[in-house]
Amino acid sequence: MRKIILTTLGILAVVGAIILGNYLVEKSLKPRPKFKKSIKTVFVSNVKNKDIPIIITASGNLVAKNKIDLFSEVQGVLKTSKKAFKPGTKYNRGEILLSIKSDEFYASLQSQKSNLFNLITAILPDIRLDYPSEFKKWETYLQGFEMSKPVPKLPNFSTDKEKYFISGRGILTAYYNVNNLEVRYSKHQIKAPFSGILTEALVSSGTLVRSGQKLGEFIDPSIYEMEVSVNSEFADLLKVGNSVALSNLEKTKNYKGTVVRVNGKVDQVSQTIKAYIDVKHPDLKEGMFLEADLTAKSESNAIEISRKLLVDNRAVYTVKNDSVLSLVNVKPVYFGSDKVVVKGLNNNDKILTQTLPGAFDGMIVKINKKK
Repeated sequence: MRKIILTTLGILAVVGAIILGNYLVEKSLKPRPKFKKSIKTVFVSNVKNKDIPIIITASGNLVAKNKIDLFSEVQGVLKTSKKAFKPGTKYNRGEILLSIKSDEFYASLQSQKSNLFNLITAILPDIRLDYPSEFKKWETYLQGFEMSKPVPKLPNFSTDKEKYFISGRGILTAYYNVNNLEVRYSKHQIKAPFSGILTEALVSSGTLVRSGQKLGEFIDPSIYEMEVSVNSEFADLLKVGNSVALSNLEKTKNYKGTVVRVNGKVDQVSQTIKAYIDVKHPDLKEGMFLEADLTAKSESNAIEISRKLLVDNRAVYTVKNDSVLSLVNVKPVYFGSDKVVVKGLNNNDKILTQTLPGAFDGMIVKINKKK
C-alpha cells in the first residue's frame, strides 16, 4: 500500500512539473509590450528683428487741470440764488456761484462815498480861487460821481501844490478808504472764473458763513491732468509734446493725451520722475484711474515676446533642425508688464510662441505646421 501511494505521488509530481514547464515556456514566448515614444508638439514663429519702440507703462488718477477751492473772505449769511449751491450744479464763466448778505456793509460803503463827495464839494470854491485852471476837471469829476456805481478814479494832479492841497484836505485818505470797502464789498459775491461744475458744497442757503471758511470745490470738466511716475532711466527720453495712449483698467476705452510737463527732480526713494499728461474727453471724470503708454525710445535689431517665454530672465527656447529644442541666451533690454524686448536672436530663428511644460535643452519636439 505504501508503495502505491509513493508511486502515485511521484506520478503527480512529474505531471505537475511538466505542466509548470509548459506554462513557463509559453509565457516566455509571448512578445513583450511595446511603449510608444511621445513627442510633444510646439508652436513656433520665425524671428524678424526690427526697431521696437519702448513703451513705458504707468498709471495715475485724473485731476481737473482748472480746479479751485472756494473760501469766504467775509462773514455773513449765505443768500439763495437762481441755482442751488449743490454738487453737480453747472455754472458758466462769470455766473454767480454764491452770494453773502451785505446790507450792513453796503450801508457803510455808501456812507464813506458820501463823505468823499462832501469833501470834494467843500474844496471846490478854494480850487476856483487858488487853482482856477484845475477847477473844471474837479467839477467834471463830481458831475460823474454816482453813489450807485464804483467811485471813479481821482483826476491827475497837474502840480505838486495841487497834490498837497488835495491831500491836506483828507481827500486821498477818504478815496482809498472807499476803494478798500468796494473791494471788500465785491467779496460778498463769488463768481465762476471759468465754465465748470460744482463738485463739493459744504454750506447751504441760510448758513452763517465765517471769514476763511471753506465753502466748496469748483472744477472745469473739459480738461484733466494725470500725474505718472516713470523710472529715472527714461528721464532724458521723455519730452514735452509727446503723445500718450491712455486706457481704462478694463482696456475697453482708449483716450489720447499729451505730455505737458516733466519734473526736473528725481524722487530719491523710488528713483522715479514725474510726468504730467493732459487729456480731454467728455466721458472722463475727476478721480478716474487710467493707464498710460508713453513712447520713450526705440531699440534696433530686437523683438518683443511674452515674459512667460523668458527662462531665468536670460534665455529663450528655439527649435533647431525643426525637431530639437535649444536654449539660447538673449539680452533683455526692457521689461513691460507682460512683454519683454530682447536682443541676440538671428533672423528666421524659430522661437517658441507658447510655453512648453517640462522643456529642456536637446528635447525632441514636433513643430505644429497648422496655421
